[in-house]
Amino acid sequence: MGLKEKLHKTKLKYQGKKMAPAFNAIHTFLYAPNETTHSGSHVRGADDLKRTMNTVIMALVPCLLFGMFNTGYQQDIAINGAPEAFSLMEHFLTWDNFWLGLITILPLVVVSYGVGLAVEFVFAVIKGHEVEEGYLVTGMLVPLIVPVDIPLWMLAVAVVFGVVIGKEVFGGTGMNILNPALTIRAFLFFAYPTWMSGDKVWVHGAVDGVTKSGTTDAISGETVLGYLAQGNTEMSYSLSDMFFGFIPGSVGETSTLLILLGGLFLIFSKIASWRIMVSAVIGALAMGLIFNGVVTAGWIPEYSKFYSLMNFEFWQHLLVGGLAFGIVYMATDPVTGSQTNRGKWIYGFLIGFLSVMIRVFNPGYPEGVFLAILLMNVFAPTIDHYVVRGNIKRRMKRLKNATIYPKTSGEVEALKTETV
Repeated sequence: MGLKEKLHKTKLKYQGKKMAPAFNAIHTFLYAPNETTHSGSHVRGADDLKRTMNTVIMALVPCLLFGMFNTGYQQDIAINGAPEAFSLMEHFLTWDNFWLGLITILPLVVVSYGVGLAVEFVFAVIKGHEVEEGYLVTGMLVPLIVPVDIPLWMLAVAVVFGVVIGKEVFGGTGMNILNPALTIRAFLFFAYPTWMSGDKVWVHGAVDGVTKSGTTDAISGETVLGYLAQGNTEMSYSLSDMFFGFIPGSVGETSTLLILLGGLFLIFSKIASWRIMVSAVIGALAMGLIFNGVVTAGWIPEYSKFYSLMNFEFWQHLLVGGLAFGIVYMATDPVTGSQTNRGKWIYGFLIGFLSVMIRVFNPGYPEGVFLAILLMNVFAPTIDHYVVRGNIKRRMKRLKNATIYPKTSGEVEALKTETV
């Protein structure tokens, strides 16, 4: 008897029992379910929730692998200094860099998935429904938006909070109003602020007892943004470094190139909304242009604590911080975002607009994308409500002003008779 037959026999044994949801989750993870519908209308499709989640994970994997190399590379720079002549193969894509990043980041991934899926299994058993696949993407997102050295117990507590409060209390996958990964991130930031953006955040790890530390925000390292927020005007990183990702930051958010490619992949596979991505970029650029205009007009003195970030080129805001990552992988969440096409344009624009605004006006915490997305998650239903109401009003107005013509010859004769 093969493994598949044994699992199916065990499934029949557990059928109707308390632990059936937990076993079914393992069974369907390994094999496609053999249940089919026999009544009612339904649509045949090649995709389902599990395939959708796996597609997003595929788009995240390059960012994860790059982050592992970058973690080791940034530590090497902290100890030995930046190389005079940078070589991709000799200084970045090395086994030492990857190994250091692997042993640093892998525990975060294990804790994120282990704790999160355990909570999902517990709720499935208690509530008697099948285990939902919604946490598959959340479990990958969480390690990419937290400091690499955050204590694992803090991450575990935050994951429990995010899954229970951010999703399960609303009814589970598809019912939550807040992005679970950002809910976890928000809990960590407000519950353990010094570990997220204070002096306990280690920008680089330790090798041979040598350590480097600095105050950075976790949603993209923010050593670049933090440097500007301190009043510095000279950028120490080149545009190519910021675009390709050879800068300090959290694991998945430094490489704008890979994020861009991931976004194109999600658009091509019709998983993410291009309207939200484009409108969020427009919103960020608009807010950046406004700040640049304020500086150009001389309305803010150079000694102001807001001057450096206001003077930062408007389009460069997309190259640093977690803005690009948030726009591509979090703002496009189909559950917590706007559902109407016009609503998506409004929703995305406000995310980009507010992200840059928070980034500039809060130099102590020079990032705002996760706060902007969470805020717009709350307002997404309101946006859709007024978009739908507006459409109804316009259609009712057109109907009121429309001329109704008879469709049949009998109706035409009746209309003539009534006219005479």
